[in-house]
Amino acid sequence: MRTETLSETGWRGSREGWLEAGYQALIESGVDAVKIQPLAKRLNLSRTSFYWFFQDREALLDALCQGWGQRTTVPLLAATREYAETLTEAMLNVLACFLSDAFDSRLEFALRSWALQDDKVARSVEAADADRLAALRDMLTRWGIAPDRADVRARTIYLTQIGYISMRAQENMSTRLERIPNYVEIYTGLQAEPRELARFTARLTGS
Repeated sequence: MRTETLSETGWRGSREGWLEAGYQALIESGVDAVKIQPLAKRLNLSRTSFYWFFQDREALLDALCQGWGQRTTVPLLAATREYAETLTEAMLNVLACFLSDAFDSRLEFALRSWALQDDKVARSVEAADADRLAALRDMLTRWGIAPDRADVRARTIYLTQIGYISMRAQENMSTRLERIPNYVEIYTGLQAEPRELARFTARLTGS
């Protein structure tokens, strides 16, 4: 994420600049740190500049929650619909989303922590979980997996990935990549082809 400075955006800054500062504060220190004066200091702007873009702090918090969906749920749902020639390739598309910058895992952790103290945010997280699980389940059924089995497999996939985020599991990329073939087999019941794994690795590492 990038925080805009006064010299880049003018004396009031920009709505996007305030949002990015809010995201940084949320990720670094939690929702209690998302306050107007500290954000203004971060941006080197006046406190009153904030009110050109947001009615109050609550409006900023609502925008942050909405933006979280754009940075997590939207790319994940798109990954479940991405072109694939096989079920294993479809699964690799989903895993690539979770492992790349497409899915903002730091923001996901921050939102879930925030949801523990805010019922409104908790409802947003609950709705997102339902949408994400439904997308994974639909992807699996499109490849011929029976609905009841697709549901369990979708939960296995999703809860594992969210568990990585919630537990802040520390794994370097090489370790994650070594485990991917086994994850794919567990999630789909099939082994990924070497060429599929090669494309997956290249997608994540650029090599």
